[in-house]
Amino acid sequence: MKRRSYLAFDLGAESGRAVVGTLADGRVTIREVHRFPNAPLAEGGSLRWDVRGLFEEVKRGLKAAAGAAPGGIDGIAVDTWGVDFGLIDETGALLGLPYSYRDPRNGPAMDDFVARFGKARLYGLTGIQFLPFNSLFQLNAFRLAGDPALDKARRLLFMPDLFTYLLSGVMATDETIASTSQLLDPRRRSWSEDLIAALGLRPGLLNRPLKPGTVVGRLSPEVSAETGLGEIPVIAPAGHDTASAVAAVPAEGADWAYLSSGTWSLVGLEADAPLISPETERLNFTNEVGMEGRIRFLKNVTGLWLVAQCRRAWSAAGPPSYEDLMEAAAASPPFLAFVDPDDPAFLNPSDMPSAIRAFCRDSGQAVPETRGAIVRCALESLALKSRFVLDELARISPRPVKRLHVIGGGSRNRLLCRFTAEAAALPVVAGPAEATAVGNIMGQALALGEVRSLEDIRAVVAASTDPVSFMPENPAAWDEAIGRFRAVVEDSRRTR
Repeated sequence: MKRRSYLAFDLGAESGRAVVGTLADGRVTIREVHRFPNAPLAEGGSLRWDVRGLFEEVKRGLKAAAGAAPGGIDGIAVDTWGVDFGLIDETGALLGLPYSYRDPRNGPAMDDFVARFGKARLYGLTGIQFLPFNSLFQLNAFRLAGDPALDKARRLLFMPDLFTYLLSGVMATDETIASTSQLLDPRRRSWSEDLIAALGLRPGLLNRPLKPGTVVGRLSPEVSAETGLGEIPVIAPAGHDTASAVAAVPAEGADWAYLSSGTWSLVGLEADAPLISPETERLNFTNEVGMEGRIRFLKNVTGLWLVAQCRRAWSAAGPPSYEDLMEAAAASPPFLAFVDPDDPAFLNPSDMPSAIRAFCRDSGQAVPETRGAIVRCALESLALKSRFVLDELARISPRPVKRLHVIGGGSRNRLLCRFTAEAAALPVVAGPAEATAVGNIMGQALALGEVRSLEDIRAVVAASTDPVSFMPENPAAWDEAIGRFRAVVEDSRRTR
């Protein structure tokens, strides 16, 4: 295998980074060369993404990569979170900054569209989990608000597409990011004409979805000149960050599930075809497209956002370290109280610790007061939510799940991984933490013919990874806790 280096941009809803990955001798090594913060801007009562500021950081990452890879960069690709998008006018200009999925206008837009179109009909077309921020409902929010940008738009670009466009001048969309929108038919891998008509979208607004691992263009002369890089291939990887992460699960066989753990937790398995039925609709599972046409059958639940926002609230006198918070959580009494991480109270509160305490108080539970108790409540609740989803998955899965692969930043959190193994009563295999960047890099290698299949990708990742395993040691105590947690979740759903 020839030695090649690739530059992956992995943009998350809280931070972004540029990672150089080198592939040689059947192994991949990575090096982060640039990291930068990301947060939505408050603009006119809305939350928007600062695409222009982010692109300046991307260019800094390109310059850093030029110095970090003296042998040259062979490919560039961008992955991001799902659902959000920008609109492009007839001149090729961006029509305002893209809305954040946490913008408050999305909830009413979902209720309106579902009432008009029909929930069962909508799920039957797309097999996508109902979440108020799905692109479909964001587009309906434009209509309800009378926003003229949608009528002026000639092309819609999802977040990774926007940065690919800024890098290369090419407008392209891959299947994985398209499938997060709730506009794609996952059986045919094409846009639903019924949904496009229901929204009144202009023909041609949406790009024909490409297979992930496709060269779409080259770095533009302007960006090449500014950054010192040549006209390098720009590649559409698995543009949705979770799709890239799942591609990098170092697993063999088919008896495993995954937990992509970060700001959000994505719990699911790979399927050969969409699983769309009244039962999967009732349980609100989603069918998103992965590498090589695999289906990521999963549920999207709130993740370490709870802990990150607690840490932010406690940062007035300097942010407490994650290590200190985890130590305090480990020393706190177990099973004091639980929260439903997906309750709307936790979507974007101004003070997360107060929101957690209020939820516990309002649900008749003991109220965690110390930082350690609050963080332990959050972590135990996240572990139990994973068990909750895995139990649902077991009722509809075409095969048994015998182990859980935890990937992403949360795989570094040993306390959460231990809780998850106990709660799920399954062996947990943690790592790689940089699964998204590694999956992005390997998607580029696939595009340039350095690997030939998803199995090849996973073999390279397995050879390059030293995962940590956690075994359940006291599942009986967690079996009792899951009963209490289920009652909390059901009460939360009834009161929404």
